[in-house]
Amino acid sequence: MSAIIVAPASCEVRAVIRFLCAKGSSASEIQRELCLVYGPTVMSEGKIRQWYRDFKNERTNVLDEERSGRPSRQTDEIVSLVDQKLRSDRRLTISALSDEFLNLRRTIVYKIVTEKLRHHKLCARWVAKMLTDQHKKQRMSSGREFLNRYRQDRDYLFSHIVTGDETWVSYINPETKQQLM
Repeated sequence: MSAIIVAPASCEVRAVIRFLCAKGSSASEIQRELCLVYGPTVMSEGKIRQWYRDFKNERTNVLDEERSGRPSRQTDEIVSLVDQKLRSDRRLTISALSDEFLNLRRTIVYKIVTEKLRHHKLCARWVAKMLTDQHKKQRMSSGREFLNRYRQDRDYLFSHIVTGDETWVSYINPETKQQLM
């Protein structure tokens, strides 16, 4: 038996249902096939039957339709405004940013800073988590040099390795832990 596909995309499963429906398979046969390939938790039998009916009734789109609901507060305009504020002062806290943007909760501001802008807090400053092309080239050349030395003299190399990480030194020493955040 072949391996089970873990965590398939919803549209992938729906596309398989649509294909098997067009092929003439019944809903129970489709469920059996899906469970064989994707595992027993792929989709409930009721959902499979619902999608089966939809495709039998001429539905062609496998993606979710637009739904009403609370609109996202993370618009491109707001993300760029938060980015501008962070660039002007990297020591701003999430609380200070949410005070600047009164219509945004702290959790939304935190998600914008960490997920959308991909910054992380380091020594009381927000730092972007991106490597420049120069950093990438430097890491690549260091890796190649390390491999060349490894190929030449393994035993000597391993006895002289010292590891470490980047060191960040802050010129502003926050007085309280609250100022760090």
